[in-house]
Amino acid sequence: MCGIAGALGGAPDNLEPGVRRMADAQAHRGPDAWGVWSDSRCALGHRRLAIIDLSEAGRQPMANEDESVWITFNGEVYNFQELRPELERLGHQFRTRTDTEVILHAYEEWGAGCVRRLRGMFAFAIWDARRRRLFIARDRAGKKPLFYTQQGDRFLFASELQGLLADPSVPREPDLAGIDAYLSWGYVPAPRTGFRGISKLPPAHWMTIDLTPEGPVVQVERYWSLEYGPKLRLSEAEAGEAVREKLTEAVRLRMISDVPLGAFLSGGIDSSIVVGLMAALSGQPVKTFSIGFEEAAFNELDHARRIAERWGTEHHELVVRPDALSILPRLVRHYGEPYADSSAIPTFYVSQVTREHVTVALNGDGGDESFAGYERYRANQLAERVRKIPGSGAGADLLKRLLPASGGVKNPVRRVRRFLEAAHQPMPQRYGQWIGFFTEADKQGLYGPGLRGVLEQDRPTGWMAALFEAAAGLDPAEAAASVDVRSYLPYDLLVKVDITSMANALEARSPFLDHEVMELAARLPLDLKLRGSTHKYLLKQTFADLLPPENVQRAKMGFGVPVGEWLRGALRELLCDTLLSARSLERGYFEPAEVKRLVESHLSRRVDCTAPLWSLLMLELWHQEMLEGRVPAGVDTRRTAS
Repeated sequence: MCGIAGALGGAPDNLEPGVRRMADAQAHRGPDAWGVWSDSRCALGHRRLAIIDLSEAGRQPMANEDESVWITFNGEVYNFQELRPELERLGHQFRTRTDTEVILHAYEEWGAGCVRRLRGMFAFAIWDARRRRLFIARDRAGKKPLFYTQQGDRFLFASELQGLLADPSVPREPDLAGIDAYLSWGYVPAPRTGFRGISKLPPAHWMTIDLTPEGPVVQVERYWSLEYGPKLRLSEAEAGEAVREKLTEAVRLRMISDVPLGAFLSGGIDSSIVVGLMAALSGQPVKTFSIGFEEAAFNELDHARRIAERWGTEHHELVVRPDALSILPRLVRHYGEPYADSSAIPTFYVSQVTREHVTVALNGDGGDESFAGYERYRANQLAERVRKIPGSGAGADLLKRLLPASGGVKNPVRRVRRFLEAAHQPMPQRYGQWIGFFTEADKQGLYGPGLRGVLEQDRPTGWMAALFEAAAGLDPAEAAASVDVRSYLPYDLLVKVDITSMANALEARSPFLDHEVMELAARLPLDLKLRGSTHKYLLKQTFADLLPPENVQRAKMGFGVPVGEWLRGALRELLCDTLLSARSLERGYFEPAEVKRLVESHLSRRVDCTAPLWSLLMLELWHQEMLEGRVPAGVDTRRTAS
């Protein structure tokens, strides 16, 4: 796990110094070592977090035998020990024990097709000097990030936006279309970013950059998609056995490490299964780490503690309080672009306390998408059935009007109202309204002159519609899961974990996101994943021996954060001083009256506006921090969690 950077083309004298600056800006991702290599056309940079082969031989950038091919690599390839003997039989010679060198020789042997042989999480760049070609690839699920930009005859890339922005030639100009997408989803989906002229490589894609006399020529290609058919013909027992075998293997592979490792433990089904399998595979107590809140509705520490006691883990807990949000400017810098998932705050802190004890942590990410864990999957099924009932639309509208609009995010009445508000819309619009921050109707009244022009362009709803079109023919629950794998998972959840863990020089590994686990789960009959109203049916049956009944039977909480109450209490001053400041209101993005209405509605408890207000707050903080380089008044960087 590391930070990578590179440049292709431009003045040869500027290549190495420029890439060194880009790598140094990502020092948090790799505090153990650094390296820069260059020739007259290309420079590669690397910041190393040493996990496998801690010797000097594992330093990067790394070359093949004749130094005609060089690599800089971020991530882990878990099947490198299987690939190495095969490559040795084909005549390749190895000088290290690293997975990095396996990728290098795999590229020599199989070219771009090498990525299909890799099982793991990765973003890497290979400079092929003979072909004057830079080859870049990202893993299937999108665990490891890669940003890039082309500035005239130069092509630049880095693991984080901070790396690219360390080059003074890269302008810091907002991409209004990217901001528009962010206000819909809380993140900016690839290939856009929050900055004009900077792109992100989508997951499961590779790109080639050929150096020609006219400048770099870029081509991008998808190499993998998750297929949900044909369905496997397995009995429930056979399916459970297959899942247990594959997931156990995925956990075992992710326990390969030359440094101490542990696990995030929420007390939910997925992380509990991972910890249980780790305990069975380990000869010593597993180190586990949990986060909690003083607000009971958001606190899962009791459930995590129950799992820790069952397996005799070496358990550590952290309670996050409202003033812990003084860390916001640091998070904004690490994300580099607008990002509105408030659970980044506890994820940052659990990563911080975890890093005090271990360098690698396994987690349960990906279990919901693969085994139908989200309630919205069942809701999507129900909504499709409701739409087919004659006269149901009028009945739903009447019931919706009778239900109050207020209530917190976990209020069941509020959730029923949200379901009814969208149930009769086409699937893409319905799903967008359920998971989004601002609808297209919201934006009509919200956008001021600075953003109003994007309303005439290609809308974010078009992107969501294309994702659902690609899932045509699937059951509504699987269609929603398929869309999540192409949207929420890589651009929200995995971004959150990568940035918060790597900000603390911690490697996060996700057994459920092993592509072989994902492929097996996708081809299982839906009834084995979502049976009636029971989510994750097969996981609960198959791993019943690892899960206390209390953890299985409790309602899913999700990794929520009590931001709504914080905004009315400890963060009220920050909210008002930031969003209602002259600087913010005069920016022209939004109609001042509408912003004031949202703030007043939330503070008075007339309507819960947590999600839209948080997204506006994070957008303004991003503008101040990344475009103006200014830390808002009253926000410091002291750690205030205990």
